[in-house]
Amino acid sequence: MKMDKDDLTALAAAKRPRLLKKSRKPASRPHVEQKKTLMKAAAIDRFGPPSVLKLHTVPVPEPGPGEVLIALHAAGVGVWDADIRGGWWPEGRPKFPLILGTDGAGTIAAMGSRVRRFRKNDRVWAYEFINPKGGFYAEYVAVNSEHVGRVPPRLDLLQAGAAAVTGLTALQGVADHLRVRPGETVLIYGASGAVGTLAIQFAKSRGARVLGTATGRDAATLVRRLGAAGVIDARSKRGIEELQALAPNGLDAVLAFAGGDGLERCLDLVRAGGRVAHPNGVEPEPKKRRNLKILSYDAVNGRREFDRLASAVEAAKLKVPIAAIYPLAQAAKAHERIMKGHVLGRIALRIR
Repeated sequence: MKMDKDDLTALAAAKRPRLLKKSRKPASRPHVEQKKTLMKAAAIDRFGPPSVLKLHTVPVPEPGPGEVLIALHAAGVGVWDADIRGGWWPEGRPKFPLILGTDGAGTIAAMGSRVRRFRKNDRVWAYEFINPKGGFYAEYVAVNSEHVGRVPPRLDLLQAGAAAVTGLTALQGVADHLRVRPGETVLIYGASGAVGTLAIQFAKSRGARVLGTATGRDAATLVRRLGAAGVIDARSKRGIEELQALAPNGLDAVLAFAGGDGLERCLDLVRAGGRVAHPNGVEPEPKKRRNLKILSYDAVNGRREFDRLASAVEAAKLKVPIAAIYPLAQAAKAHERIMKGHVLGRIALRIR
């Protein structure tokens, strides 16, 4: 069969090997952050010694309509956490595994449909006692947005995580219950602890002359460095004499973070009509006295309270003493340390 020129050209083209077209690189897609469904948390499966506190893998809690999900950077460790781990529970039975921790700080990861106050990645701190969705010894926590505040610029997230509930407790004791005024002489009993170290600074920023109790040279040095005009060891034989010399006209108010005979001897120096306040849980509680007003209280965790705390932190140029920092996986060691007592400042867990 005779082929014309066009047919020959087509046949030659068909016999040539075909060159594969160079594949185009697919267009880059924007990175989409995957929603995390599991997290690490320090939790207990039963009550017991520090060794029962172990690292668990658990679901990330879902925030409800009025809640926020916080990606935690740090959490505070308190003696009340150790009490819960050891078997104290307010009522009913807890659901295990039980994630411990009442306060911490981090950034907003997600918000419920009714939350308007915050935006994603806002720096926040929070306090929630016996949170039904789990505590703060975790990578994430879901809490009522009304129990969350913005971290003041002065504090980093580690400091804020160590100072949420202790800051609220200290400020409310000084400002709301004792109503400390300029020129007054105020004693912080248990001044070197997690709450006492902050209370010194809040009382001083209100114009008071602040005295503190502390045991040991390091504790006394810390208390003075935070602004106390004088420090005594209430357990020593000469402690009360030293306090009398520091406050010859008596004390106007006492904020107590420990109880016992030493406190009772100090209260003998409070002037008639003076005020005494202590958080619930201080044992033994101060004995009632006819000429003194003695108040017990719990820290309140509301929007207004966190706003006031943030303002007070800036006004006092607050320093947050941290006694020790442990990673989340070593929460049990943090509990071992707090049970030894004599902690100067607060113990914190570093989560991120």
